[in-house]
Amino acid sequence: MFIDNFKVEEWFNEYEPKAKYNLADICIDSMSINELIDISGIDLSVLKELYSKKLGYGDIQGSKRLKEAILSMYSSQTLENITVTHGAIGANELVYKALVEKGDEVISILPAYQQHYSIPESLGANVKKLFLKPENNWLPDINELKSLITSKTKLISMTNPNNPTGSVITDDLMKEIISVSNGTYILVDEVYRGIVSDEKYNTTSIVDLYKNGIATSSLSKAFSLAGLRVGWVVASKDVIGSINHHREYNTISVSVLDDYFASVAIENKERIFERNIRKRKEGLEVLKEWLKTEPHISCIIPNGATSAFIHYDLEMSSYELCKKLLKDTGILFLPGETLEMDKFLRMGYCNSPEKLKIILNLFSDWIKNNS
Repeated sequence: MFIDNFKVEEWFNEYEPKAKYNLADICIDSMSINELIDISGIDLSVLKELYSKKLGYGDIQGSKRLKEAILSMYSSQTLENITVTHGAIGANELVYKALVEKGDEVISILPAYQQHYSIPESLGANVKKLFLKPENNWLPDINELKSLITSKTKLISMTNPNNPTGSVITDDLMKEIISVSNGTYILVDEVYRGIVSDEKYNTTSIVDLYKNGIATSSLSKAFSLAGLRVGWVVASKDVIGSINHHREYNTISVSVLDDYFASVAIENKERIFERNIRKRKEGLEVLKEWLKTEPHISCIIPNGATSAFIHYDLEMSSYELCKKLLKDTGILFLPGETLEMDKFLRMGYCNSPEKLKIILNLFSDWIKNNS
C-alpha cells in the first residue's frame, strides 16, 4: 500500500533534536507523573496496587474504569460506543480503515493533520480538500462544503478545535454542517476539545449532535499527557464493531499502566483543564502583545486548541524560512507547507510565557535582518 510521506512527523524527526527554542511543539507543558498524582489528589499509598499489577495485556478494548471515565465527557453514549486505541493517531487510522473503501469520496477540511487526507487517499478514496480561509476566520464555508457532497461521499473529516489555526466550529455551525451532510459520516478529531479561551467556544461532541458522528480524541493535547499513548473512538455500536474488527490486527490492547494513569487523568479532567486553560491564556496574551509590534506577521487569534497559524510577508517559502531561522537562532517552527499552506508557520504558545517572550523577540530581531 502506497502512502505519502508524513510531512509533519518527518519535519519533527529531522529538526526537533536541533532546536534550542521549540515553538513547533503544540503540547501544553507536559505533566510529570508526580504532577498528575498531585493534581489528582491521590494518596501515594494507593499507588502500591501498581506494584502487584501483572504486566499482561490487560483489558483488550480498555478497562471498564477507563471507559467509564471517557464516557463522562459525552452526554448520550454508552460503554458500547467506545473503544480504546493507541492515541488519537491510532483512533483516526482505525476509523478510515474500517469505513473507507476504494472508490469512496472523502471530504477533508484543511489545514489538518495529514492522516485525514493521506490515509483515505492510500485506501483508494477520492479525497476532496476544502481549505479553510483566514478571511472566513478559518471556518468552513457551508456553501462550498455543500457543493462538494455527492451520493458517493462516505465521510467528512475535520479537527475541532482546529489544528493548526485554533478556530472553533461552534455547535450552531456544526449543526449547519450536519444539515447539509446528506447523512454521511462526520469524523471530528476532538483532541483539543475543552481548551478554549471563552465558554462560548465550548463545544458539544459530534457524537452527541449527530447519529452518524464519529469522535476521536486522546490525552496528548488537552490533558498534557502525550506520553500516555491512550486515545479512543466514540461512535455508534455498528461503527465501533467495524473498528474493533480492524483493531484486532494492530492493537490488541494499550499498556495496563497507560490505562491506569489515563483513568486517573480523565477522572480529574476538571482540574487538568483548569491548569491548561490558565497556561493557554497566559501564552495567548504574550502572543497578542507581540503581534501588535511585529509588522511582518499577521494572525487570526485562535479561540481554542494550542496552536496559532501565523502569516508572514517575507520573500521565502515556509521551508526555507524555518530552516534558516533554526540555523541562525535555534528557533523551531513548523512550516505551513507541511500542512499544505505556504507562507504560514504553526507555533505553540502554551508553555512558559516568560520564555515565549524571549523567543518571539529573538524572532523579531531575525525578521529585521532578513526582510
